[in-house]
Amino acid sequence: MLKQGLYQKQLQKLSPQQILLMKILQIPVMELDQRIKEEIEQNPVLEDLADPNNEEENDPGYDGWEEEEITKPEDEIITKEEKIDLTEYYEEDETPSYLMKNPNTSSDDERPSIPFVSDSTFQEYLITQLGLRTITEKQYIIGLTLIGNLDDSGYLRREPSAMVDDLLFSQNVTTDEAEILEVLAIIQELDPPGVGARDPRECLLIQLKKIETPTDNVRLAIRLLDQYFEEFTRKHYDKIAKKAKITEEELKAALNLILKLNPKPGGAFGGEARSVQYILPDFTVINIDGELDLSLNSKNAPELRVNRSYLDMMEAYSLEKNKSSQHKDALQFIKQKIDSAKWFIEALKQRQNTLVMTMKAIMDYQREFFMTGDETMLKPMILKDIAEVVHLDISTVSRVANSKYVQTPYGTFLLKYFFSESMQTDSGEEVSTREIKKILDDCINEEDKDKPLTDEELTDILKSKGYNIARRTVAKYREQLEIPVARMRRTF
Repeated sequence: MLKQGLYQKQLQKLSPQQILLMKILQIPVMELDQRIKEEIEQNPVLEDLADPNNEEENDPGYDGWEEEEITKPEDEIITKEEKIDLTEYYEEDETPSYLMKNPNTSSDDERPSIPFVSDSTFQEYLITQLGLRTITEKQYIIGLTLIGNLDDSGYLRREPSAMVDDLLFSQNVTTDEAEILEVLAIIQELDPPGVGARDPRECLLIQLKKIETPTDNVRLAIRLLDQYFEEFTRKHYDKIAKKAKITEEELKAALNLILKLNPKPGGAFGGEARSVQYILPDFTVINIDGELDLSLNSKNAPELRVNRSYLDMMEAYSLEKNKSSQHKDALQFIKQKIDSAKWFIEALKQRQNTLVMTMKAIMDYQREFFMTGDETMLKPMILKDIAEVVHLDISTVSRVANSKYVQTPYGTFLLKYFFSESMQTDSGEEVSTREIKKILDDCINEEDKDKPLTDEELTDILKSKGYNIARRTVAKYREQLEIPVARMRRTF
């Protein structure tokens, strides 16, 4: 049965300004620059004072920042009788833009272009070698397809049978798996040794078989990889020696030879085009005579303003007594773009204040670490601890800590690095799990590699130091530190 009625509800909805602030707050400084460029492209009213293309030498600037909140909706309709208060967008006392520019440069200064070094890629290096081989045109086309399917390490991760259809549809070449394997054998003869392999064992075997004068150690190494590769990857050296019926010295000599091989031949190619990821810290913390000094990256505080020409245009349209429909639309468009620009500038300033406030709270909370750099001095800290200090929501603190880095005299750290849970010692003191992981890492680094410490032995060591911790927790921390089990850490 359908019923009609009036109900009152309290709903919490985010305004467009709040959504914009949340999105801007969580991006790091390297992405912020790109986000600002996108906003400038979408909003012609917004401009960057640091942009070298901004050549308004004589026009006074406008900082686009007002304390007054914009309450009018974006879709309001401007009538003939409406009078727009231009003081919300326009100020008489403005700073000329030429005072904000660097006086040490001139338009006549020579700006030499930076030369870029062009080098061949890994695939191009292989294609060049393939072209020097005496092969048919069909084999050459198959070879190009195989080289194109190699990954950055030089491995062929795709099955040759799956490339039969590719060659037929893309290159109009009819072939079969046997012919593809013949061409693959030719590619495996190219440099660097081991390229074109389909798994690590084949890669190592290719390198060993390329040795011109094989010795007994080389032949034994080939036999071990061919017959006992599974035991070799798991470091079951005792089983290998027993099954292969060889002495410990012979096994050690063969293993030393295998360990000198390159399991990633493509990665060793210096001319390969690689994507290098750089970290641009959002904060910098330095120790000045016992006092911590916090500074924010300048890219987090760009100098944006509203373009003066649009302000003048809006003033001219608003002064007209008889506005046509086109003038009304133009005035509405300009107003919306100016409001949008001011919201964006305000969101950037709020982002800057929130970042500084949150980082200062983290710095004060972990002061002992920032003073000494000792990882064991880190206190247990969760998002709620910082949220209570800065009087912000936990989700806001989480957005600040997301993908943000701080540069210290002891290295550059992700903000999430300083957050950790607590654990109680035998004496009742609460310590950070980060401290336990540091002790665990130190114990493993100092262990006898011939007899590495097991998880049970590591648990006993931690308990002797006052950390009452279970073996499964030790295993969890060891995996988080990306440290293998004791058997895999053993050296022969």
